[in-house]
Amino acid sequence: MTALLEAEGIGYAAGGRELLAGVDLTVRAGEILALLGPNGAGKSTLLSVLAGDRRPARGEVRIDGRPLAAYKPLELARRRALLTQTHEVSFPFPAAEVVRMGRAPWTGTRSAAGEEAAVTAAMAATDCAHLARRPFTALSGGERARVALARILAQDTALLLLDEPTAALDLRHQELVLRIARERAAAGCGVVVVLHDLTLAAAHADRIALLDAGRTVAVGPTGDVLDAALLSRVYRHPVEVLAHPGGGAPIVLPERPREAD
Repeated sequence: MTALLEAEGIGYAAGGRELLAGVDLTVRAGEILALLGPNGAGKSTLLSVLAGDRRPARGEVRIDGRPLAAYKPLELARRRALLTQTHEVSFPFPAAEVVRMGRAPWTGTRSAAGEEAAVTAAMAATDCAHLARRPFTALSGGERARVALARILAQDTALLLLDEPTAALDLRHQELVLRIARERAAAGCGVVVVLHDLTLAAAHADRIALLDAGRTVAVGPTGDVLDAALLSRVYRHPVEVLAHPGGGAPIVLPERPREAD
């Protein structure tokens, strides 16, 4: 598979603390790469560096073989889209207008009808078309998350960087978001997603990068990285990896004390 993004020897520090140290990563076309690890492992920081929002102190990130520093902002916005954890808008724009903001890098490249079709399709895909006229500031956390994802989809890039996109969502919409990620990967995109739910990662990711204290502990196929002993060590809590009774993806759970009979 073609490498869309490569990170080599990434180091990053803030507030006198090293947040990333020597991270190497490749994101390939047609795959979902999940970033996993405990709180403070560096997942969101790494995603921000991959997007070009933070400049690494060491190492280099390349998209399509070209260093991020060589891209003009418009060029970069046409190649990668970043969904952050927070979804804030200063003014009460209608939800459809927020999604339409994702089309900004492509202004003038489509007809008005084509632009509107892109916005409509993105909102339909994320189950938020019915929110089109509602003020973004009046939406619930889960509704905002889906509108924000629609904006990213409307941006129409080959590389999607998603930071905890399922955090505010109910079970149905968690599955919807990761199904969208799978569809985009099947269409040839590369998707990087930060997740805390290890069972979701087991079900949807092709590969996993497991981080701890700013370092990559393991990078590889999902079945290889989701090892009970490895996860227990990284998360500092006993973890069980159980076979799915129906033959599906494994189920990853924290071990809990059994109550005495």
